[in-house]
Amino acid sequence: MTLTIPTQQELSAAARAFVENIGEQRIFAFYGNMGAGKTTFITAVCRELGVEEPVTSPTFAIVNEYAVEAAKAHTPVSKIYHFDFYRIKRLEEAFDIGFEDYLDSGNLCFIEWPELIEDLLPDTAVRVRITVGGDDSRTVSW
Repeated sequence: MTLTIPTQQELSAAARAFVENIGEQRIFAFYGNMGAGKTTFITAVCRELGVEEPVTSPTFAIVNEYAVEAAKAHTPVSKIYHFDFYRIKRLEEAFDIGFEDYLDSGNLCFIEWPELIEDLLPDTAVRVRITVGGDDSRTVSW
């Protein structure tokens, strides 16, 4: 599927469409260049899923955990785990934070910079690509 986000004002609608298509999938790997909008898109998706707390990049923490408000959620999960592996140097660092346990939790996992832990991603992970157009639009495809 492909979504085009021509302007920032259309971000919520694109996030809503993404959420409506999550289905049974739980692990999403977000690929895109620096500044492509991975964190911005994940933030919008979290909002659509009922997350009310601040959603920030987990660049330094590696993983942030957000509670899903069940009444607003379109999926039966109670938590979202948001990873950013930009700063890791070795795969062992992912093991150190219990990455496999997060993946096995049944909750949503949104992973930024998955190319750095590609060997740890299950085959069932949904690969989401965010690209920037010449007019600053964004295309989200999976």
